[in-house]
Amino acid sequence: MESKPVLAALAASCLAVPAGAANVTFEGSVTPTCTLTVNSNGIMKVSANLQSLSSHNAGGQAGVVQLTTTGGVQVSVDPVTDADLKPSADTSATTWTPTYAAAGAHTISETGSATTLSAPGTSTVSVHLAGTKAGSDRFAAGDYSATVVVLCEE
Repeated sequence: MESKPVLAALAASCLAVPAGAANVTFEGSVTPTCTLTVNSNGIMKVSANLQSLSSHNAGGQAGVVQLTTTGGVQVSVDPVTDADLKPSADTSATTWTPTYAAAGAHTISETGSATTLSAPGTSTVSVHLAGTKAGSDRFAAGDYSATVVVLCEE
């Protein structure tokens, strides 16, 4: 019966507690980030009365931007003060109004104001631009181009 104490001693040595133990703690930090990718540019069409040139008009199309963020950021659009390209015959003032809306991880109704995004995720941002003429002023025949800057920042 001497084999039982030997087996017990052998089993105890296999289950021995190490002489020392240490806990290793891991820490990390995620800073607010945001990535914007232009999926498509917008198209502006003129209204029947020639006083509106807009992506909202019939045949117009929003520009589309993909936004991916960790959260903790604000999305907005910069004001548009003038067209990048317009016909020389267009000498009257135009009021340009950029707006955006988002769907996906973030739901934002169409706005021109900054919106805080606290949650992480990916959203599709639809960007619109409308140019309007006042009084008897009209858009002249020719090519127009304007740039809306979409911002996503802390």
